[in-house]
Amino acid sequence: MALQKILVVEDDIYLREEFENTFAKRGYSVLSISNFDSPERDILACNPDLVLLDINLPGKSGFELCKWLKARTTFPILIITARDTLSDELYALGLGADDYITKPCHPDRLVARAERLLRLYEKVRYLVQVEGLTLDIELNKVIWEDRQVILSNTESKILQMLIEHYPKVVSKQTLTHLLWGGDAFVDENILQVNMTRLRKSLETIELRDIVKTVRGEGYFLEVVKT
Repeated sequence: MALQKILVVEDDIYLREEFENTFAKRGYSVLSISNFDSPERDILACNPDLVLLDINLPGKSGFELCKWLKARTTFPILIITARDTLSDELYALGLGADDYITKPCHPDRLVARAERLLRLYEKVRYLVQVEGLTLDIELNKVIWEDRQVILSNTESKILQMLIEHYPKVVSKQTLTHLLWGGDAFVDENILQVNMTRLRKSLETIELRDIVKTVRGEGYFLEVVKT
């Protein structure tokens, strides 16, 4: 089973390392962001299970990032900040933050809060993501920037497979086996029909051209970073 992934978004190098060590010692996979030129893109690219987010960041504030992320993703966000006013806490929670904790904070308390959120979200849904494109496989919902579309079960399974193998080509045989258990009794055109339907669904959120065909081989995704 893959380790749960904690992403630390903190510009103070000493605090960032402290948080990284705290979670790494408890068996988590820990990533962090140290460049804040394009934090939205970098956060999505990490595909975290939980984000530990500071408020006072260079460029966009943690408030802005929280609002942006909650409109596009469903992983939990734990705000950790030196700002201890009630108004800041209520504002962050109003933007969608899942919890709010002030610095300095005992490591055990921080981990306990994070683990509570991870347990809650484990029961909610499962996401697969690549380059800012998110598929909620429980709801069959695709999220791209500020747009969303609901797919059919078959379309969702195809897109999930393409995301999980990104940027590699997924063969027609692999997709056919996934969807119908093999190609012995399957019309040879049915996969192409379903690919056309997927492209039409993605076109509604301006993503029709991301599904590419390799003639005689299969399909792959070409996602342009935002």
